[in-house]
Amino acid sequence: MGVVDQKSKAMSLRRLHDGPEILILPNAWDAISARVMESEGFPVVATSSAGCAAVLGYADGQRIPRGEMMYLLARIVSAVSVPVTADVEAGYDDVEQTALDVIAAGAVGLNLEDMVGETLLPLGEQVERVRRARSVADNSGVPLVINARTDIYLSGHGDAATRFERTVERLNEYRAAGADCLFVPGLSDAETIGRMVQAVHGPLNILGSPGVPSIAELQGLGVARVSFGSGPSRVAMGAARLFARELRQQGTASALSATGISYQETQDLLTRR
Repeated sequence: MGVVDQKSKAMSLRRLHDGPEILILPNAWDAISARVMESEGFPVVATSSAGCAAVLGYADGQRIPRGEMMYLLARIVSAVSVPVTADVEAGYDDVEQTALDVIAAGAVGLNLEDMVGETLLPLGEQVERVRRARSVADNSGVPLVINARTDIYLSGHGDAATRFERTVERLNEYRAAGADCLFVPGLSDAETIGRMVQAVHGPLNILGSPGVPSIAELQGLGVARVSFGSGPSRVAMGAARLFARELRQQGTASALSATGISYQETQDLLTRR
């Protein structure tokens, strides 16, 4: 992919955050799942760090070597024609190199979180990391769409009474440092989501999960983007487990015809672009 084409895709992804419709990202975890998402009409493919790590046998939490994650990311990008945005966790050991590797893989966006293990990075340190990612991306000629994530709600970090204010402070600082979108996984109730939309200075990304308002409700609240993280990959793993249990316990394989994609359709997805 040429720089001009990649830049065009990055700008297209950025514009999708400003449209009248909420941007829905049912995250992929490998090349064929990315093709499935694209074939169902979604305008962007997002990756899941946990889903991708699991494909190669790693648990989530930056346990996968960056090179292996980038290899899988490049395979996902090559499988689709829509923009791809990558979950790169906390940027691994070098946020600038990670941003450049994302670009080299052909992706046009990245998630950057502010927690490593159980440690919430100091605000100033994370602001500088966002700023560095923004700088190297812009200098490369590919204006990556940076989705800056805070894990304050997801991890239950600190005093619950100050959680909202601390989250808003972080997200607005990340926005000022160059983030395009602001991500708060773990935020689930409509009233707080609505307040967050009003308090932050950029498009808000919510993690879709059980208990979170519907897509229509999130759009009504002003949410710009909803993603599903490792959820879709866990749905697939759940289906595989049900198949295995039925086969083991009953000696039947009804799931092959009930929910499985046919062999020919799989081949068509991988050969027709």
